[in-house]
Amino acid sequence: METTKISSSIAELTRKGTCVEFFSAYQELDTNRMISLATPDATVWFEPLGEGGKGLFKEFGKAVWELLMDCFPDIDNTIDSMYAEGDSIICKVVIFGTQEKEFMGLPSKGLKFNSEHIFVFKFDENDKITSLTINWNHESFVAQLSGN
Repeated sequence: METTKISSSIAELTRKGTCVEFFSAYQELDTNRMISLATPDATVWFEPLGEGGKGLFKEFGKAVWELLMDCFPDIDNTIDSMYAEGDSIICKVVIFGTQEKEFMGLPSKGLKFNSEHIFVFKFDENDKITSLTINWNHESFVAQLSGN
């Protein structure tokens, strides 16, 4: 009989659980729960937006997520994969929804988007999120919502 070796550390499992909790809160449109998973000085970077896409998780991140939830009230996500790399957990996630309001200069045409995202969560020794970097194909996102 072969024994399966468990190589994940408790910290890695806890951090992956925090990521699942983050995406669950996102599905439930609960930004307060999303924010509670991070340290007070945690940062977020929506990478395709350049320098203007950086800020504090609890302020800038919350504002962006609330705007997304307002403009795409059926926004949802599916975690495709998750793996650890040092103090980071990398999640490949599909985010999708239907635009009902103008979003960042994009007028609503009632179209849907479906976009693969990469979320890189970094954690402190207490397994709280210290930074989050999010990347996606912004041109494809805009094209889907523009009907191009």
